[in-house]
Amino acid sequence: MRILIIDDSMVMRNIHKNILLENKIPEESFLEAQDGTTALMFARKEPIDIFLVDWNMPGLDGLELLKTLRGMEQYSSTPIIMITSEAAKYNVMEAIEAGVTDYIVKPIKDRVLWEKISKYFTK
Repeated sequence: MRILIIDDSMVMRNIHKNILLENKIPEESFLEAQDGTTALMFARKEPIDIFLVDWNMPGLDGLELLKTLRGMEQYSSTPIIMITSEAAKYNVMEAIEAGVTDYIVKPIKDRVLWEKISKYFTK
């Protein structure tokens, strides 16, 4: 099982990694990318089982990454959890229309993120 953490903030990536580690997910189970372009490179190179995606990133942002992944046959139904500060209703609706699986507004609570991830992660 592979989880790809995508956020331009190293602090946020570390928070997500720590939540995974605290819940006994081995470090070798996850990858991290600082932008959507790098995330796409990983996704094309090896199968990803869960994506944790920030919306606001330079270059290919989270929404465009979401749309691109949903257009790829192998990721058409893969869990994609958007973790973002974009809390406006129209942003949430736009992500839902693009095929997001779950949507979490920052600041996140460890428990909430783990509840979302654990539904899809089989140890």
